[in-house]
Amino acid sequence: MEAPTVFAAFDKDGDGKVSASELRCGLWSTLEEDMSEEDAAAILAAVDADGDGLLNQEEFSSLATGAQENDDVKRRCLMEAFGMYASSSTMITPASLRRTLSRLGSHELGVEECRAMICRFDLDGDGVLSFDEFRVMMMA
Repeated sequence: MEAPTVFAAFDKDGDGKVSASELRCGLWSTLEEDMSEEDAAAILAAVDADGDGLLNQEEFSSLATGAQENDDVKRRCLMEAFGMYASSSTMITPASLRRTLSRLGSHELGVEECRAMICRFDLDGDGVLSFDEFRVMMMA
C-alpha cells in the first residue's frame, strides 16, 4: 500500500488530518494492534511538526518512515550482537556461546549447558542458532 492510500485509510473523516483517535482505529483495523488513547496521543505528538494536534500527510509519512528506520537500527544491533556469539558469520554453536559468555565474565558454563540453552530456540533442530533463531530468542 502506498503512503497516500494508507493515509486515506487512517483519515476516516476525510479532513486531510489524522487524529489520535483515527490513529488508534487505523492501527486496529489494519494491524489488529490495540493502543491506548494516551499512547496514540504520545506518538502523534512526537511527529506533529506544526503542533496542531493532528497529523497531515507529510507528518504521517514521517511516522511510517521513522518506524522503518527504527526496525533497521534494531536489525543492525541484533546483527552485531549475533556476531559476538557466532563461531562464524552464520551460526552460534554451543562452544561459541560458551566462549563468549566466558569472555563476558559469566560464570563458567559447560558445553552441555550451552547446548541446552540453544536447544530452547533451535527451531530447525540442527543444534545451532541461525540469525533468525537468535532474533526470535532476543525478542522473546
